Amino acid sequence: MVENQIQANPERYRVLTGDRPTGPLHLGHLFGTLQNRVRLQDMGVDLFVIIADYQVLTDRDVADRLTQTVEGLVLDYLAVGIDPERATVFTHSAVPALNQLMLPFLSLVTVSELGRNPTVKDEIAHSRQDAVSGLMFTYPVHQAADVLFCKGNLVPVGRDQLPHIEITRSIARRFNERYGPVFPEPDALLSAAPVLLGTDGTKMSKSRHNAISISATADDTARLLRSARTDADRHITYDPVARPEVSSLVLLAALCLGVTPEQVASSVGTGGAAALKRTATAAVNEFLAPMRARRADYAADLSHVRKILQVGNERAKALADATLAEVRTAMGMTY
Repeated sequence: MVENQIQANPERYRVLTGDRPTGPLHLGHLFGTLQNRVRLQDMGVDLFVIIADYQVLTDRDVADRLTQTVEGLVLDYLAVGIDPERATVFTHSAVPALNQLMLPFLSLVTVSELGRNPTVKDEIAHSRQDAVSGLMFTYPVHQAADVLFCKGNLVPVGRDQLPHIEITRSIARRFNERYGPVFPEPDALLSAAPVLLGTDGTKMSKSRHNAISISATADDTARLLRSARTDADRHITYDPVARPEVSSLVLLAALCLGVTPEQVASSVGTGGAAALKRTATAAVNEFLAPMRARRADYAADLSHVRKILQVGNERAKALADATLAEVRTAMGMTY
């Protein structure tokens, strides 16, 4: 089991993970991925966190307020405990050699393979654009370059992202078979992350404006949770199938309080949705208070954020340049 191997020899693993800078990170990110990144970092795994600014353009004509959003992501990372002394935080666009790997990688996949990718299909279905761009269609290959440029051998994903890892593994294997051994075939670290719904009862998402961001104020959090969709049954239970909206609030409170969802439901009892929302609000605000305080401290000096990116970009560029040199040598392109 991969998890057991990581615990036994964390120094053998390099993790590549990251986010598109399309808006502030929220509670779904916190419990879904951010806490796991901090856990891996603290275990001694070499952690790379990519801010995928180029990939914003997969489903948008322009990247709005990009500088502020990128800096906001770094602040969120610092707030939750990612340590730039032990992790490499960098931006996509600052690493030219990473993107240069796209060209040979594209020759190793077929159009039909890209077209079958379920994540691409879903992204296309929810795209803001009238037509599908080439960048959107080749999204899995871009992600493969993200992972392989630093020779990442472990990628934390949910089950819905496994097809991306399979394409990455295929690209690594085909390159090695055609040109010689250069790349590892990365393993997927499956996440058992809880699924939190947004305040409208659908998937929590930055683009759907239904999420509670890590950087939200306590008052904003209370306002957003008051508007959360529930049902008319005053007896609160934890039943994700029959009562998904109520159960999502119960789960959120439980995650913040460190108890089981059943314990939260029992404590609210027949108090109804209003009592559940008060419980969830108090739990979320208490849980996020230290993170928000740290974030505010870092936000007071954005030069520190820019220094983190500068150092991270330099390390990522050095690795990407070395990998590209290996690729060119393997392909016989060292003229």
